Amino acid sequence: MQDIIKVIILSIVSEIVLFILTKLMGNKEMSQLSMFDYIIGITIGSIAAEMATALESDYRQPLVAMIVYAIVAIIISLACTKSIKARRFIYGNSLILMDNGKFYRKNFKTAKLDLNEFLVQCRINGYFHLSDIKTAILEANGKISFLPKSSSRPVVPSDLNLTPEPSTIDVNLIMDGKILFENLKNSNHDEMWLQKELVSQGFDKPEQIFLATLDNQNRVSLYENNDLGNSHDFWA
Repeated sequence: MQDIIKVIILSIVSEIVLFILTKLMGNKEMSQLSMFDYIIGITIGSIAAEMATALESDYRQPLVAMIVYAIVAIIISLACTKSIKARRFIYGNSLILMDNGKFYRKNFKTAKLDLNEFLVQCRINGYFHLSDIKTAILEANGKISFLPKSSSRPVVPSDLNLTPEPSTIDVNLIMDGKILFENLKNSNHDEMWLQKELVSQGFDKPEQIFLATLDNQNRVSLYENNDLGNSHDFWA
């Protein structure tokens, strides 16, 4: 029983230390982490787990190790902020993968990037035709940036000398067949109004709706709830 209490206490302490160290090191999304940041995070997490179960060994040793790793990470982060050379040495450089219809195979090999994975990233970013891409750059964080050709770039209002109304976020009224009453109330509508909207678009009850949204023009968009699937793989 004493060992269990010790594990509980050490687990709480390790979580608190991890939280403090994370705040000191800075918050980043997974996509923003470099390989070095990722390894440091994994290592500190492993040490924290060891600390939480240190029944026979001294818990202070993994605690000191966690702090040392965090300090080193902070120092390196500050160095990279102050020095371009340090940043390039630690995090690496951006690589041009494609430019003006020309692939740079050497950069693909340097990045250990497969051509099929590159094509997947193109599709994820909305480019189903390589002819629409002018330049593709592999950033230091592993993400690929795309510069579309001028002829394929979406037209923006300034191109047409237009001044559109400010954009607003659609309000979700139904999610997975359930009415979001708080959102419905905040949009100055009630359940009876929503039911009329459903009937006007050919539905009888909220359970038939997977998602319902309301825009700033008071227009309701309904997406039917169904179990249909699509198993076709066109790009394998």
